Amino acid sequence: MPNKKQESSLQAPYTFDVEWEALMDDKKFISAFLSEILEEYVVKQRWYGGKSSKLKYIELQEYFRIQQKGEVYYGLLLEVNFEEAFYQHYFLPIAFVSDESFAEKDRILPLSIKGQEGFIIDALNLEAFRKLVYERIITAELNDTTRVQYHHSLNFNGEPYESSKFMGMEQSNTSIIINGKSVIKFFRRIYADKNPDYEMSRFLSERKGYKNTPPYQGSLSIIDTDNVSVTIALMQELIPNQGDAWDYMLKELHKVFSNLENKHINVDHLPDVQLFDRLKINDVPPQIIDWAGLNVFLKLQTLARRTAEMHIALGSEFEDTGFTPTNFTGDYEVWLKNRLLYQFQNRLNTVENNLHRLKDLSLDLAKEFLERKNEIRKRFVDFDWTKLKGERLRVHGDYHLGQVLVKDDDFYLLDFEGEPESTIRDRKVKQPPLKDVAGMFRSFHYAVYATIFNNEDSYPYSRGELFKAGEILYRYFVGVFMETYVDLIQKQNINIGYSQERIFILKYCMLEKAVYELGYEMNSRPLWAVIPLQGIMSILNKTN
Repeated sequence: MPNKKQESSLQAPYTFDVEWEALMDDKKFISAFLSEILEEYVVKQRWYGGKSSKLKYIELQEYFRIQQKGEVYYGLLLEVNFEEAFYQHYFLPIAFVSDESFAEKDRILPLSIKGQEGFIIDALNLEAFRKLVYERIITAELNDTTRVQYHHSLNFNGEPYESSKFMGMEQSNTSIIINGKSVIKFFRRIYADKNPDYEMSRFLSERKGYKNTPPYQGSLSIIDTDNVSVTIALMQELIPNQGDAWDYMLKELHKVFSNLENKHINVDHLPDVQLFDRLKINDVPPQIIDWAGLNVFLKLQTLARRTAEMHIALGSEFEDTGFTPTNFTGDYEVWLKNRLLYQFQNRLNTVENNLHRLKDLSLDLAKEFLERKNEIRKRFVDFDWTKLKGERLRVHGDYHLGQVLVKDDDFYLLDFEGEPESTIRDRKVKQPPLKDVAGMFRSFHYAVYATIFNNEDSYPYSRGELFKAGEILYRYFVGVFMETYVDLIQKQNINIGYSQERIFILKYCMLEKAVYELGYEMNSRPLWAVIPLQGIMSILNKTN
C-alpha cells in the first residue's frame, strides 16, 4: 500500500493510458483505487457493516464483467480486512461516465482514460446498468454455464424495460424497483455461497407455491475462483402494500393504550393469563376485548396462519436435502451451546462495561441480569436433544414484525437472509420452527414497549401501570397466536413436539433472542435495554 507521502503525490483526476475494458488489469490503477479511493468511499456507505471496527486494508478479491453488446460494467468483490483480524466481503458494481452533471454526490473518483475525462461511479446510479441487469435476467438461458449467471423463473414472463428507481433507505442492501412491478435486490455484503434469501424465496414461491411471500422472478450470481456460486442479486415481484407490520402494530397499540383513558380502565383490574396459554378468541376475557378491540386479535390469527403455512411448506420437502426435515442430534446440541455461550459472554461483558449508562428500572434489571448470570448460563447448557421429539427445518431465522408486509387484510413474509450476526453457514442450519415464532413473540414485546416509550406523555398513567398493562396484553397476543399456529401446524403433520417440549423450546429461543437484543440496546439505546431485560426476567421467572 502507498504511504502517506506517496498518496499526496498522486493527483486527481487519475490518468491511465488504457481503455475502460482493460482498466481492471492495470496494476497501477488497482493499487491506487483500493488503497486511496475505496477505503475512504466504502466506510461512508449505508450498506457498510464494519463501522464499529477499524479498517486495515481492502483487497480486490476478484472482478467480473456485467455486459451486453458494447456496454461493459465491472462487478467488484471486495475483501475488507479489519485490525481485529477478521474480514467482510462486499459487492460494488462500477461504471465510467463522462457527463459532468451526472451523479455529483455519488462519484467514487475522477478519472482520465485514453484522454477521456470522467468519473467512476457506483453503477447502480446509472439507469443503463439497471436496465441491462433486468434485461439479462428476463432473457436468461436455462443451464447457463458461463461465469456470470443470470436466471429467471419459468413462472415469470418479464415485460420490456420501461423505468427504474431506488426503493428507499435500506441499510445492508440496495433494491431497485423495475417498471413499478419488480424489485431487484443487490446484496452488498456477500458470502461465498448462495444467499439464504435467494434460496428461501425460490423454494417457497417457485417450488412450493407459497402465496404469502413476494414471488421469485430471477437472480444474478457468479461462479467464483473456488467454483462456488455466489448470489449477487435477487429479483422478486413488487407487492403493493400499506407498510410493514411493525408500523402497523405501533399504530394499533397506540389506539389500545389510548383506550386505557378513553374507557376509564383500571389496570389493576385487568384479568391476566399465563404466558404460552393457548387461547381461542372466545377464551379472551370480554374486558380485554373491550380494551384492545377485536380487530387486533383477528389480525394476529391471520399472521399466525401465514407463519404456520410458511413452516408447512418448509417442512414438506423430501428430495432436496437442503430443505428436508431432520431430527435433533448431538452435533446440533454442541453447535447450539457453543454459539449461545459465546454470545452470552459477549453480552455479559457489554452490560458490565455499560452499567453507568443505565438508570431506574433498566439499572435494576441489569444488576439482576448480572446476579443471575449462572442461572441464565445453565438455561443454555440445559439443552438435552435426547428429550426432544420434534423436527428441525430450514426457517426464516430473523423473523419479526419488520420482515412482514401488510397488504389489505393480509400479510406477506420477506427478507430471508437470516440473523445479521450469524455466519452464512449458521444461517442455513435447520432449526426448530418455533425459533421463528419466538422471534415474533419478542417482536410483539418490543412493539408494546416501543409504543409506551414513544407516546408516554400521551397516556395519563404511571410508567409502572403502562408496563403492567403492556405485559398483560402481550401475554394475550402470544396466547391467541399460539392457538392458531399450533392448531394449523399439527393438522398438517409438522412435528413441533408435545406441549411441554414446545414451551421449553419457546422459552429457550426467546431467552436466546432477548440476550441477542440486549447487546444492540446497550450499545445503541440504553433506555431501551429495559425491553430485552424484561423479556429475560419474564422467562427466568416462569416456572412451568
